[in-house]
Amino acid sequence: MSRTGVLVLGPAGSGKSTFCNSMIAYMQSVGRRAHIVNLDPAAEATEYEFTIDIRDLISLQDVMEEMDLGPNGGLVYCFEFLLNNLDWLDEEIGDYNDEYLIFDCPGQIELYTHIPVLPTIVKHLQQSLNFNLCATYLLESSFIVDNSKFFSGALSAMSAMILLELPHINILSKVDLVKNEYSKKQLKKFLNPDPLLLAKDSEDDYNPKFAKLNKLIANLVDDFGMVQFLPLDCAKDSKSVETILSYIDDVTQWSESQEPKEPNDEFELPDEE
Repeated sequence: MSRTGVLVLGPAGSGKSTFCNSMIAYMQSVGRRAHIVNLDPAAEATEYEFTIDIRDLISLQDVMEEMDLGPNGGLVYCFEFLLNNLDWLDEEIGDYNDEYLIFDCPGQIELYTHIPVLPTIVKHLQQSLNFNLCATYLLESSFIVDNSKFFSGALSAMSAMILLELPHINILSKVDLVKNEYSKKQLKKFLNPDPLLLAKDSEDDYNPKFAKLNKLIANLVDDFGMVQFLPLDCAKDSKSVETILSYIDDVTQWSESQEPKEPNDEFELPDEE
């Protein structure tokens, strides 16, 4: 039986850990079992404990102190060490054959844009551990305040989609922080972006060279036609986590990988006289 996993990606501060915790809380509320796999050697404690934690193998703080490296260099060293010790990851995951695993990844995008760390881990999970994987990429909703930031965020999301070669769901996180400032119609423009329209709106705000750069980036995003977002509002009365999980289940074929269960007999047939 294949296993199911979801990678949670995005820039630092985009709400990845909050999303992971919200996923766990919702899945437990509907009777599904799931675990968080922490792949961030600089992570801090969250609401739910990490079931598998890279810091048990190596931590960024130890590397920075012992190797005299900065945060980015230390993070690269940590992942190079993990790639040389993937048997550790195999052993840790081996105890959770039928579990739903949520991989909380670090926010440094150079781990899949500049060096092939995450793509290598993805291939290992698929080929050696038989995982059906889905990638989620979180972009903070505050990016929509500045169109140029939104362009760069959309471009980084598209980069992750192309480099990881996985079923991919883009998420606009922390929507609750901007929903009072933007109408549903305005938000929809960013959830289903028309980059050419956004670029046109920006032409009067910047100098000509910057406006031209924005337009070229918007054209690139539009040419690929792959970037759309689902809204994420982690408020208790929000249905966004449930909606996002349904998309993840569809692309990973989660329901099809489950063992059939015996139906519960709710009624007893009366004996024939």
